[in-house]
Amino acid sequence: MKRLVLLLPLVLFLGVAVFLYRGLFLDPSELPSALIDKPFPAFSLPAVQDAKLLSEADLKGKPALVNVWATWCVSCRVEHPVLNKLKEMGVTIYGVNYKDDNAAAQKWLVEFHDPYQLNINDARGTLGLDLGVYGAPETFLIDAKGIIRDKFVGVIDERVWREQLAAKYQALVDEGAQ
Repeated sequence: MKRLVLLLPLVLFLGVAVFLYRGLFLDPSELPSALIDKPFPAFSLPAVQDAKLLSEADLKGKPALVNVWATWCVSCRVEHPVLNKLKEMGVTIYGVNYKDDNAAAQKWLVEFHDPYQLNINDARGTLGLDLGVYGAPETFLIDAKGIIRDKFVGVIDERVWREQLAAKYQALVDEGAQ
């Protein structure tokens, strides 16, 4: 019995060590989404630019990136020039301005240019909540039918686009062309 009591701390230590060791190999930017292969959540929210009501139906018709962003997000400032380049390349990008001041968002888009074909004002964060957003920036890839096909958490820079997202986006474009 004494031996068992003496071995207990060793067994507990080994269990914790295995758990922590496994964590070394996990990708912290890979946050799974329960929405993969499901329709984009229903919503009815105003546009950032003109307060026109938008809904999930406005996202259908062609594959797109749906980028969750905010003016208070430092990483979004880093990502924004890349989104502008992607727009120039013909990539369709929709924005979700998350928990932000609309006037600040409008100023940002004038100052840093607007890469979004449409931009949803999610001031209360209700759409972000339905999407399972942890923070900004986060980007969803949707197909032409408005089905979420992938999710990326973090800054989309040129390397991320080239190595992780470009082929997935192009596959959705090719799928829609058939």
